[in-house]
Amino acid sequence: MLAPRLARSILLRVPRRAVHGTAYYPTSSHPHPAQQQHEQDSPSTSASRPPPPPLTEQQKAMIAAMLRVDQAGELGANWIYAGQMAVFKSDPKVGPVVQHMWDQEKFHLSTFDHLIGHNRVRPTALRPLWEFAGYALGAGTALLGKEAAMACTEAVETVIGQHYNDQLRELLKINHPEVEKLRAVIKQFRDEELEHLDTALDHDAKNAPAYPGLNAVIQQSVSNLSINFHQGCRAAIWVATRV
Repeated sequence: MLAPRLARSILLRVPRRAVHGTAYYPTSSHPHPAQQQHEQDSPSTSASRPPPPPLTEQQKAMIAAMLRVDQAGELGANWIYAGQMAVFKSDPKVGPVVQHMWDQEKFHLSTFDHLIGHNRVRPTALRPLWEFAGYALGAGTALLGKEAAMACTEAVETVIGQHYNDQLRELLKINHPEVEKLRAVIKQFRDEELEHLDTALDHDAKNAPAYPGLNAVIQQSVSNLSINFHQGCRAAIWVATRV
């Protein structure tokens, strides 16, 4: 059955600390969106609000599928950057750029790992596939050179950005405070993925060998793995939301 047994509040208490101890609320000028929502939910304002209507089973199933696919997608992205760093770790120019993007992806993944566990959503059973495919894609393109690695990043982040936009459009149809928190998280992650896309373009992604073909193949591969929420009829996305 697609609808899992979700936590009673169905979402989305993004914790102050990640599973492995990394702060969820960084002490920077750009606080985590969940922190901002938490600070707005003061006792005086929350006490005056009527309780929200419960989510329908269809809405719960859709959100569970989103979390499962998002976790799988961020897992793949993490292993792409792991593969790239295996090649560029000694490069003083490219290494720090890739490491910065990878650090943000680690944060994204730890967030979805927590949400999957907190809401008792069964994660995808294909984790080994996402890890192998991501690492192979990252290392393989990096071995072709910096430009090819950046072309990989551009293609992947293009699809992920579109994927998160699709999810935000669906979540905007649901009026629920916990879903508002999820929207804030996904919006921030969407913006950071698009930052990675801009970074890749700034580092000569379009100068990669056979750029048009490479970009098209990677985008199609990523879409088929787990990213495009609206095209659930594709075989891999069907598997990712159910297995």
